[in-house]
Amino acid sequence: MTQADDLVEYGYRRVFITITAVLCALLEIVDTTIVNVALTNMRGSLGATLNDVAWVITAYAIANVIVIPMTSWLSQQFGRRNYFVASIIIFTTASFLCGNATNIWELIIFRFIQGLGGGALLVTAQTIITESYPIAKRGMAQAIYGMGVIVGPTLGPPLGGYLVDNFSWPYIFYINIPLGIIATILAITFVKSPQYGGKLKANQVDWLGIFLLTAFIGSLQFVLEHGQQDDWFNNPIITLLSTISVFGLVLFIWRELTYKHPIVNLSVLKDGNLRIGIVMCFILGFGLYGSTLIIPIYTQAILGWTATDAGLLLIPGSITTAFMMPIIGKLIQRGVPQGYMVAIGFLIFFFFTLMMYNNMTPNTGVEHLFWPLILRGIGLGLLFVPITTLSLSTLKGKNIGEGAAFTGMMRQLGGSFGIAIITTFITRFTQKHRVDLISHLDASKFEVQQRILMLQKGFMSKGFSSNEALKKAYQVMDYSVLKQSTVLSYMDIFLYLGILFLCCIPIIFLIKKGKNKINPADAMH
Repeated sequence: MTQADDLVEYGYRRVFITITAVLCALLEIVDTTIVNVALTNMRGSLGATLNDVAWVITAYAIANVIVIPMTSWLSQQFGRRNYFVASIIIFTTASFLCGNATNIWELIIFRFIQGLGGGALLVTAQTIITESYPIAKRGMAQAIYGMGVIVGPTLGPPLGGYLVDNFSWPYIFYINIPLGIIATILAITFVKSPQYGGKLKANQVDWLGIFLLTAFIGSLQFVLEHGQQDDWFNNPIITLLSTISVFGLVLFIWRELTYKHPIVNLSVLKDGNLRIGIVMCFILGFGLYGSTLIIPIYTQAILGWTATDAGLLLIPGSITTAFMMPIIGKLIQRGVPQGYMVAIGFLIFFFFTLMMYNNMTPNTGVEHLFWPLILRGIGLGLLFVPITTLSLSTLKGKNIGEGAAFTGMMRQLGGSFGIAIITTFITRFTQKHRVDLISHLDASKFEVQQRILMLQKGFMSKGFSSNEALKKAYQVMDYSVLKQSTVLSYMDIFLYLGILFLCCIPIIFLIKKGKNKINPADAMH
């Protein structure tokens, strides 16, 4: 029996390990998006500015992305089970502290600590699930894990909306506490630690590597989250941090390739399928988080829905994905090439963006958004599992954990890049469309004059004076122009996202043939 076989579980133990891993992945991911709905309430009760409150999301994301690449190394140092349990405890305790924060900076610090615990949960859960299933069933393992990862971002907003509307914002953190306690007990009881060589002494630890990784990822994440509102490279802080990020990356790669005990094992990237996989994970993060960002903003800001309604809209699509996952897992087990599934997934995603492009108006109804979102659910199902199993298909032993860390990190970074680029373009496109629309609104045109006159009469009938009514009429026109130009900018974003997904289809031809059977033994050189 090899080391990998020792970790394969059967019967009820495997069921409990699967529940533990999915529960932990869900905890971490729901917490990434649940806060978005509560930001306004937090601002009010903690007396914070919009920029300060944005840090509640940024701090969590930065901590997440810093800890993810180090997870595999930390597991080897402390033993996987100990590290996993410690991460759950840190996450749960930090959740309690977040709920009790008395000012915005306390909340930001506790969110950072929560992110350090959370980042570890995601990747360790993926590795534990992968290794608990025999090689032939790894596709199914990724499918079960994927249900948690895909459903998580969608569950966040409606759950957050419900808790904020009916209780108060601290409850979005308190809800983690009972779940965290259950996950801790399950992990202590069922998770096993693999035996991977000896630990390092304190003087062998790659402290410089940790520092460079933190500088590179932390600066990058900050630039992505705050670039648009701080006017990108016209701001000295953004320019400085961008420079730190680039130098940090170069020095980090040099350090990891030359140091005897690197904190991140870059040699695992020699695996061709992992390299293709992380590019696709990046694009998947871009599309998954990017479209999850636009849809709630569009439904709330333009269509005037409540937070809860906006969140509920995303649920049928998520259920579709969850329903697709086991089917995809079965297809992978039967040997259907994952490359084909990924290609079809990207194509379906393209049709989703095209439908959104065609259906978006300032007064679109649920019925116009329902089918595109179902299509998005099918596309995500076809992308998530095949990309992840494909990335890890030719790795063995501790390399699985290292590979999973890279795919997790690239998915998160893809999301950050997606959100940063999309928010920037929404602002730029909205300005451009506004200028174009106003140039068509010629005040000497009969239709324009009639519309203003009607609005003015409407306001005068409500008791406003002639001048006040005219001013209000112009405000209404201005608002409808702004609304229209915002919708046009969202349409542009969907069109460009669609083109991006179409361009990804040829990547699948780079996948090595014979490697897409989920039997690493056949494919190891």
